[in-house]
Amino acid sequence: MTNDHLIHMQELIESAISSLKTAQAMLRDTTGIADPAHERHMLNANRLGGKVDGKIVEGVFDGQNMVDADGNTYPVPANYASKSKLVEGDGMKLIITDEGKFIYKQIAPLERQTVRGVLIQEDGQYKILAEGKTYRVLLASVTFYRAEVGDQIVILLPKSQEAHWGAVDAVIPRHIAERSAKGIFKQPADEGEDGELTPAVHT
Repeated sequence: MTNDHLIHMQELIESAISSLKTAQAMLRDTTGIADPAHERHMLNANRLGGKVDGKIVEGVFDGQNMVDADGNTYPVPANYASKSKLVEGDGMKLIITDEGKFIYKQIAPLERQTVRGVLIQEDGQYKILAEGKTYRVLLASVTFYRAEVGDQIVILLPKSQEAHWGAVDAVIPRHIAERSAKGIFKQPADEGEDGELTPAVHT
């Protein structure tokens, strides 16, 4: 079994655990326990003229899931988090429809900073080594960009707080980074008509 398979299995296990926690929270709500936060969100939505069907929950993105004020965890689809480039600490809203569908929306993004590092594997997980620290990244992001260990990765981090997770913003394949460091790239006049270099894609 390859490391990629092990990493994928770990992601599935973490997602399953998050789903169980979500099911427990939903079960608790259906037993009749009062939820004042829910009523407040419904009133705010109605005051703004919006129609709400289902339950609204607000929370904070922790790099992989959304956590509400009570500590309940709601799994955020990895593909959505990757494409939206969610940063740890971003405020989010979750609408759980009457049909049980989860709809996420980013409502309070933090100010971001960019950091460049190198993709590594540590403890069976992909991480970015940058400025003497390591940051976890979603497997979906690594897969989407077809990144490989040794590639240079540009990640987004919250500017005003510490973070354990980074959002992948761009990937510079290792061979391109090495050539750039050696000054092998041609001058703009020798490049294509648009004057831009086309990033290489791993196959």
